[in-house]
Amino acid sequence: MRRVFVDANVFLRFFTQDDDGQHEKARALFTSAGAGKIQLVSGPPVLFEVAWTLRSAYAVSSGRILDILDAIAAFPGLSLSDEATVLSAISLARESGVEFADAYIAASAQSLGVDQVATFNAKDFKRLDTALYHW
Repeated sequence: MRRVFVDANVFLRFFTQDDDGQHEKARALFTSAGAGKIQLVSGPPVLFEVAWTLRSAYAVSSGRILDILDAIAAFPGLSLSDEATVLSAISLARESGVEFADAYIAASAQSLGVDQVATFNAKDFKRLDTALYHW
């Protein structure tokens, strides 16, 4: 089966519907994957870009962004690299109110079994209950 990596702009056109032609192409791609005709793949950097673009260019609320990331993770025929960490990050972001990217860092640290995170963003990581490296 043919495998296709999906870039952020495809997800963005699908969810924002701000370009009819590209929205239709994205919908057709996701429909093909759902029907088992192709296998789609994507990963965390794409999700970071989706979240950032929705927040900065479309003024989408944090809760709605997390709903969209959840929907992407649930697309039939789509596999996410590092899926368990992505799902954990979405959950952490919902619970703590921090941005998805920071929640992903905390979830990654946890999944790798590291002791502390070195960051200058202590405020958000404390909200994530992440042990911080002390300078």
